[in-house]
Amino acid sequence: MQKFEYNSDLVGGSLMVRESRVIANLLLNNATDEEWHQEIQIENRLQKRSPASAKRNAQAIRKRLEPLESEFWLALRDGDDELATQVCFVSALDRNLLLVEFMEQVVKDLYTVHAEKIERYHWTEFVEDCANKDPKIFDWKESSKNKMGQIVLRMLAEAGYVVSTKSAKLQAVIVRSEIKNMLENSFRQRLLSCMDLRK
Repeated sequence: MQKFEYNSDLVGGSLMVRESRVIANLLLNNATDEEWHQEIQIENRLQKRSPASAKRNAQAIRKRLEPLESEFWLALRDGDDELATQVCFVSALDRNLLLVEFMEQVVKDLYTVHAEKIERYHWTEFVEDCANKDPKIFDWKESSKNKMGQIVLRMLAEAGYVVSTKSAKLQAVIVRSEIKNMLENSFRQRLLSCMDLRK
């Protein structure tokens, strides 16, 4: 069984689709450090309140996108909103084993038993269970665990797995054929399996 390793990327923000399109374009153009600085901090292409927050968001998104192949970046930059959103969800899953396991162990089960919604305790119990595999989790602050749960729920809402963060009501998501092909071609069947919950 794959060892659980927490990656703090989860607290870096939700899917940030609009901002991710900007980062995908920079990656596709092999932007230099100077060009990154110009676009993100000088021109404020991410439309953030301060250069510091723009830089922080850009770094979080870049870390998610860089491990993916350029075809994902192209789909993100040039695709419609649904396709771009699914690419962003792939990038979040690829960086976060915690998110992958939550989809596999909790969300998938809820779909299987036709549950109406995700409850707050689902996240809490899941994280507690993960601590059995990674004792470092016992040292996490409650506020950090709660924030991660909020971000995960926001990601699920943005990706369409729940109607909204307020209701947390589950709904079906159809994974785009382009996403399926890219995940299969890049040997990411596990990510595809935890995204396609209609089986």
